[in-house]
Amino acid sequence: MEALAIGEVARQAGIRTSTLRYYESVGLLPPPDRVHGHRRYDPSVFSLLAILRLAQHAGFTLAEMHLLVQGFSPETPASERWQQLARKKLQEVEALITHAQQTKYILEGLLQCQCLRLEECVQGESAPFETSYPHASRVLWMVWYNFFPDTQLDEHEREQARS
Repeated sequence: MEALAIGEVARQAGIRTSTLRYYESVGLLPPPDRVHGHRRYDPSVFSLLAILRLAQHAGFTLAEMHLLVQGFSPETPASERWQQLARKKLQEVEALITHAQQTKYILEGLLQCQCLRLEECVQGESAPFETSYPHASRVLWMVWYNFFPDTQLDEHEREQARS
C-alpha cells in the first residue's frame, strides 16, 4: 500500500489533521516522510494511532502515552509496558473513586441538613459540625465523624455522631 497524505490518514482514523501534527510535535508519532514538502504516512501509522487511542481511553496522559511508545527499550514487550503504566494509573483511578465516593456521601448528608443558618452546621474553621444548636443535623455529624475519625469529640458529640 502506498503512503497516505495527512488528510487521508486523519479521515480514516477519525481525527483531525491538527491532532496528527500535534502528536508528531510531541513525539507520539514519528515524523512522516515528506514528498514535495507534504507529509506522507506509512499505513502502519494506523496501528500506532489505535494504541494511542486505547491509551487515551484508559485515561493516560500525553506524557504517559509518550512513555508507552518511546520510553521503553524496543525489546520491552507490550505487556510489560502496559502493566507498568496500568498499575500506576489504577492507583490514581482508585484514589479518584475514593474521593468521589466521599464527596457523594458528604453531599447526600448535606441534602438532609435541617439547619436554618450555616453557622448551625459548623463551629470554627476546623471543628466538626456544631453541637450546641438544636437544629444541627445529626447526618452532618455522622458524615464528619466517619470521614475524620481522628477528630477529638467529647462524649456528647460522640453520641450525637452515632445516633
